Amino acid sequence: MKLSVRMVALAAVLATAACAPQTSGTSSSDKDEKTGTLRVWLFQEVNNKPKEQAVDSVLAAFEKAHEGAEVTVEYIPVETRAQRIKAAFNDPKSAPDLVEYGNTDTAGYVRDGGLADVTEEFEAWEETEDTDPTARQSVTVDGKVYGAPYFVGVRALYYRTDVFEELGLDVPRTQAELISTAKKIRAAKPGMYGIAVGGAYTYGAMPFIWAHGGELATGKGGSYASAIDGADARKGIEAYTSLFGDDNCPAAKCAGMGGNDTVTAFASGKAAMAIGGDFSHAAVEAGKVKGKYAVVPLPGVEPGSIAPAFAGGNNLGVLKSTSHRTLAVDLMKRLASKEAQGELFEGMGFLPTFSDVRRRAAEEEPFVKPFVETLAAGTKFVPASPAWARIDSSLVLPTMFQEVVSGRKDVATASADAAKKMNEAFGSVG
Repeated sequence: MKLSVRMVALAAVLATAACAPQTSGTSSSDKDEKTGTLRVWLFQEVNNKPKEQAVDSVLAAFEKAHEGAEVTVEYIPVETRAQRIKAAFNDPKSAPDLVEYGNTDTAGYVRDGGLADVTEEFEAWEETEDTDPTARQSVTVDGKVYGAPYFVGVRALYYRTDVFEELGLDVPRTQAELISTAKKIRAAKPGMYGIAVGGAYTYGAMPFIWAHGGELATGKGGSYASAIDGADARKGIEAYTSLFGDDNCPAAKCAGMGGNDTVTAFASGKAAMAIGGDFSHAAVEAGKVKGKYAVVPLPGVEPGSIAPAFAGGNNLGVLKSTSHRTLAVDLMKRLASKEAQGELFEGMGFLPTFSDVRRRAAEEEPFVKPFVETLAAGTKFVPASPAWARIDSSLVLPTMFQEVVSGRKDVATASADAAKKMNEAFGSVG
């Protein structure tokens, strides 16, 4: 008999989740039940209804294929995911069987012992032949796979077509042209940022570092050393921080801005350019600049090149503590399948992790094209180390950028100090 799908709302448990203890490892379940209830945690989106509809379609087919199996889904807030998921690692009885998680969280969750190794099932899945290499990297730690990529997000250059036409400007083909064009716009229109940038916008700054040949860190297999103070990385830092000042985006206003702030500045008409994601499209469309903007890949150093972008996005993972491993893996594959990712793109605009599905999406929706081109040009990812969560949460890179733009430190000193903090974090996890 097919059992109904139940959608469970998350409520007061968040207060206790916030006080959850640190994890010390999760043991594997010795059960693999083929019936019963599977618990799934997915992230709550701003407009969640289209996501729920895409998920419901998958769950209906899953329950039809597995008689006696039932699925309950909780949509949990992204902001409290860390406490909620780590608490589940410590308490298998309350833990889900399958969870959605941010792709930068993979290494940390593996270290905590919470995610199941699904390498064998992933490699046997035919659809993974078309998985984007960076998306595959985001579920891989020390050569083993701990989930399935769910969707990917990248950033590109939004610009005001009307402003460029009015001032007779060409779309920048290099980062040097981007910087000079931003300053020309600011000079002609003092009330507008040439390009909105943020000292707390780590993922908007990374392409400048990578385009100049720099790296965040070097190493593999869980052993990393910071490279943020390398000569090429410093060139990228200098390029990005040169955009803070009265001649483009005043440091007093822009040093504390994050990614959402820069997109808001663009959407509201306060900036002629901004680095925004495919996921920023809806917000820009809802702003004052609707019909007066276009998007192109963020240029690299050489004319015609594309700066490497950070490949963000989310994954799906089976918890090691599940007592329904076979069912959980099957549900993971169904939710992350080409068909399901296509429906998620149609409903939410999230870019699929499969190259062929992305190409079809770009043909159907023109706004996707520059983001697909960015992905095709090659993307980058953060170090696959559990230390990254500490580096990110302690604002090591934003502090470095802010120290430079405020004039408190020069690039060499700020990057050296940041490298020291990063290496302390890398060293703390072995």
